[in-house]
Amino acid sequence: MIPAPAFLANPERFMAFSRWAAPLLGALALALAVAGLWLTFSVPEDYQQGDTVRIMFIHAPAAQLGLFVYACLGAASFLALVFRHVLADAAAQAAAPLGAAFTFLALATGSLWGQPMWGTWWVWDARLTSVLVLFLFYVAYMALRASLDDEAKASRAAAILALVGLVNLPVVYFSVEWWNTLHQGSSTFAGEGRGLAPVYRPPFYLMSLAYMAAFGSLWLVRIRGEVWRRRAEAAALRAARA
Repeated sequence: MIPAPAFLANPERFMAFSRWAAPLLGALALALAVAGLWLTFSVPEDYQQGDTVRIMFIHAPAAQLGLFVYACLGAASFLALVFRHVLADAAAQAAAPLGAAFTFLALATGSLWGQPMWGTWWVWDARLTSVLVLFLFYVAYMALRASLDDEAKASRAAAILALVGLVNLPVVYFSVEWWNTLHQGSSTFAGEGRGLAPVYRPPFYLMSLAYMAAFGSLWLVRIRGEVWRRRAEAAALRAARA
C-alpha cells in the first residue's frame, strides 16, 4: 500500500489541530459575516437592479463554495481510494452535507434574484441546470453512503461517484462562456470594465471570506465528529468480540 501523506496518517495530530482551529475559524467567520452584512445593507442600490443587487452578496459566495466544497470532496475521495486512510474518507463524508447546503442556498437565492430580473423563478439555463446537477451529485453521494450497510463498500462506491461528479465542475464554471445563457458572466475575475463596481467589492470579498471560514470551521467540526463516531463503533465492536 502507498504510504499516506503525514497529515492524513496521523489522526491524533489532526484532532489536536482541529481542537483550536475550528473555534478560531468560527469566530473569524462570524466577525467577517457581521462586517460583510453591514456593508451589504450600506452600499447604494444598483442603477439597474435596485435593492435586489444585495442578494448577490449571499448568492455568489454560496455558489463559489458549492464548487469549492465539491472539489474538496473529490480530492478527499481520491485520497481515500488511493491511500485507503480513514481520515480522508471521513473528510469526504463530512464535506458532502455542507456542500449540499451551500449549493441549495445558491439555487434558492438565485431563484429569488432571478424572479425580478428575468421575470421567472427558474429557467433551464446552462448555469442553473449544471448547478442543479451539482446539487444532485451531493444528494446522490449522501444517499449512496446511507444505502450500504458495509462502510468499506459504501466508502469506495461513494468515492467513485464523487470522482465522476468532478466532470461537472468545469461545466458549471465555464457554462456562461460555452453557451448563450441568461446568467451573467463572472464578476469576480472579469476583465477591466466588466467586473464588480468598486463600491460592491468590499462586501463581496468579506462575505466570500466569511463563507470560506465558516466552511472550514464546520468541516473540521464534522470531521472530528466522524472520527469520534468511528472510534466509538470500533470500541463497541472490540467489546462485543471480547
